[in-house]
Amino acid sequence: MNKLFKFLYGLFVVFSLPLSAQTEIEEELERIPDSVPYILDSLYREDQFYLGLSFNFISNKPEAISQSGFSGGIHAGFTRDFPLNKRRNVAIAAGVGFSLNSYSQNLFIGEDNSGESIFRELTNNIDYSVNRFTTQLIEVPLEFRWRTSTAETYKFWRIYTGLRFGYIYHFKSKFIQPGNEVIQTDVPELDRFRMGATFTFGYNTFNFHLYYSLNPLFPDASVNGAPIDISVFRVGLMFYIL
Repeated sequence: MNKLFKFLYGLFVVFSLPLSAQTEIEEELERIPDSVPYILDSLYREDQFYLGLSFNFISNKPEAISQSGFSGGIHAGFTRDFPLNKRRNVAIAAGVGFSLNSYSQNLFIGEDNSGESIFRELTNNIDYSVNRFTTQLIEVPLEFRWRTSTAETYKFWRIYTGLRFGYIYHFKSKFIQPGNEVIQTDVPELDRFRMGATFTFGYNTFNFHLYYSLNPLFPDASVNGAPIDISVFRVGLMFYIL
């Protein structure tokens, strides 16, 4: 857990450096006398690199399943901004990104001697220290964007909404108890193709970001006779770099 927090903090520091540099550039531009001519970029584009940090929640879970501990995610990528009007404050954007997510909960995922998947509730009388699964995805965001930007300012309000398509190229479920460790990476019931709705709003550097998956993670699995139709809900911050 400490390593995860250190990793998150390190990424935040690294990606905040360009934001600090951008602020310094703005301050220098403000010191330029009005008599000095400069050329505005009438074909500017906005927010083409992004970095996000999120808390991850499991929704639509069966009654037997609950979350415990910290569940978080890191998201980064590039989008191509395509303005739709002359002012360039309305646009669409498409791109590619990477997403790493962890989920701590009490759903045990393993397999029996014949290789069939096992999904089981970890009750309170089972002694274990770790039970979580992680996902690594390649994502393709598609957004409709509205903002109050101009060619002269880097500080503006934004509202972005859209869809995010993804593919889980690596899945890992890890269970640890005294004298026993179970790691599962091949789960046929996992739907590796992901689709989610996104909504981002904020001002300048800090922007709130919401993501809700539109298809369940394990559509063909069940626990205690109940379907495991769990979906993912992420809440966090999104940082943009030109």
